[in-house]
Amino acid sequence: MFATIAKRYDLLNHLLSGNVDRRWRRVLAKRLRDRLGSDRTRILDLACGTGDLSLTLFEFTRAQITAADFCRPMLQLAATKSLHRNAPIRLVEGDALNLPFRDRSFDAVTIGFGLRNLAAVDDGLKEIFRVLKPGGTIAVLEFSKSQTPIVRSLFQFYFARVLPLMGGVISGSRSAYTYLPNSVQSFPSQEELAMMLGNVGFMGVSYENLTGGIAALHLGKRPG
Repeated sequence: MFATIAKRYDLLNHLLSGNVDRRWRRVLAKRLRDRLGSDRTRILDLACGTGDLSLTLFEFTRAQITAADFCRPMLQLAATKSLHRNAPIRLVEGDALNLPFRDRSFDAVTIGFGLRNLAAVDDGLKEIFRVLKPGGTIAVLEFSKSQTPIVRSLFQFYFARVLPLMGGVISGSRSAYTYLPNSVQSFPSQEELAMMLGNVGFMGVSYENLTGGIAALHLGKRPG
């Protein structure tokens, strides 16, 4: 599915979100920068897609960025964008549920709009915990459920009616943009995800609602 829409993925992300997705990524990068140290910091951007978050992280932190995804056409686009931006991002094709990295390899792991796509969210969080160094930070940016009734109603209408139609016309795959609202609807709420992170072993878990709560940024830390 992601391979099918790869070429139109960035256009649709920015168009259908009114470019708000760029601001959300910058918020994550800024919050993470405040928690990191030197430019020798190692960050894994998981489910990186076409590399938008990876490039934003490099811009804000100048850290050593490794970007991983299991969809090769997405990674090929990320490689082209990294080359054009002169960003030395290491790209790895791999499964988020079975990462090809050693234990305690990274100072931070980010995942933007990818956690809900995993076949098993708990297993994905456990893998992130495994590859994080003690004291390392997890940052999860994901669509969420607004607690404001009018915002929630408008968002649900847009996601269920408008987005599949526009996304289908532009990408040629309506099923992909029908999957999106369905995956968001079934994803845990902000509080539930915070609890899941705690159950895996992360401490100091917090979340920040973005744009009325239609997206949320969760942060946590591996003890150590």
